[in-house]
Amino acid sequence: MAVRLGELVAALGGELHGSAEQLVHRIAPLESGDAGSIAFLSNPKYRAQLTTTQAGCVIVSPAVQEEAVARGAAIVTADPYLYFARLTQWWAERVRPRPAAGIHPSAVVDGTAVIGQNVHIGPLAVVEAGAILEDGVVIGPHCTVGARARIGADTRLAPRVTIGFDCVVGARCLFHSGVVIGADGFGFAPHQGTWEKIEQLGAVRIGDDVELGANTCIDRGALEDTVIGNGVKLDNLVQIAHNVHIGDHSAMAGCVGVAGSARIGKHCTVGGAGMILGHLTLADHVHVSSGTLISRSVLKPGLYSGAFPFDENANWEKNAATLRQLHALRDRIRTLEKQVKS
Repeated sequence: MAVRLGELVAALGGELHGSAEQLVHRIAPLESGDAGSIAFLSNPKYRAQLTTTQAGCVIVSPAVQEEAVARGAAIVTADPYLYFARLTQWWAERVRPRPAAGIHPSAVVDGTAVIGQNVHIGPLAVVEAGAILEDGVVIGPHCTVGARARIGADTRLAPRVTIGFDCVVGARCLFHSGVVIGADGFGFAPHQGTWEKIEQLGAVRIGDDVELGANTCIDRGALEDTVIGNGVKLDNLVQIAHNVHIGDHSAMAGCVGVAGSARIGKHCTVGGAGMILGHLTLADHVHVSSGTLISRSVLKPGLYSGAFPFDENANWEKNAATLRQLHALRDRIRTLEKQVKS
C-alpha cells in the first residue's frame, strides 16, 4: 500500500514538515526503516538513531523537531507513541482482510439465534439456541457461542474461541484464538478424601472495547457473575478465576493468574506472571511488577514489587516476617553502632 504523507496528516493530525505528496509504503522501526517507510521516536534513549535512520518520514515530539526536520520529512505531534498506535489502526483498516457478511454453509446456527446485520459466521462455527449476535459481529472458524449468550456489535472472535452459555460480551471487543469465556470456576468441597463439585451457576459479563490474548480463560461465577470492565486488556495465557471483578481500563501481561473473588480496581496493571490471591482487593491505579505475588489487599495506589525464594512453608513465613522488619532493624543497628562508637 502506498500512502501520501498529506493523507496521513489529514486523517490523524500532527504537523507535517516535508512534502505532502511524499509516499510511504510501510511502518518500520527506526533502525530498519528505508526511504519508503515511516518510523517513530518516542523513547529518548533511541534518540541517536534519529541521525542514522533511513526512514523516509519520522514521527517525533516537538523536543526533537529540529533534528528530525534536518534529516528529512517529519510529523510532529505531542505524543509520538499514541500517534504510532493510531497510525497502526488506520493502516490495519486498509490492509487487514475483513470477511464478508454471511453464514458459511458448514456453520451450525440454531433457528432461535438472533443474528444482526452484516454478521459473519465462519466455517464450522456453532451458534446455539437463543444466542444474540449484534450488528457487525465476526465469528471465526470453529468458534462456539453458547446458548443465550450475547455478543455486542462489531466484536470479533478469532478462530477457536468459545463463549459459554449465558455469557455477555460487549461491543468492539477482540478475542484471539483459544480464548474460553465461561468455563466452570474451580469449585470443589472436600468430603472424606474426595472432592464434591460445586456447580458454577453464574456467568461472565464483559464490557466494551476489551481485548483478550490467545488462550486466555475467564471462568464463570459460582453464584454471581465474573465481571470484566470496559477497555480491559489481557495478554496471552491469563487466567481469571470465578467471581473476579476487574475495573475499567486495567491491563495484565502474559501468564498472570487472578484467584477467585479478587476485586481489581480501575486503571490497574499487572506485569507478566504476576499473581493475585483470592478474595483480595486492589484499589484503582495499583501497578504490580512482573512475577510479584500479591498476598494481601492493596488499598493505596502505587507500584508494588516482590520476589522471595521458596522454602519450606514454616521457614518461609518466619523469613518473610523478618524481611518486613528489615528496615527497622537496620535503623536499630545504626543507632547501636553510634552508641558503641561514642
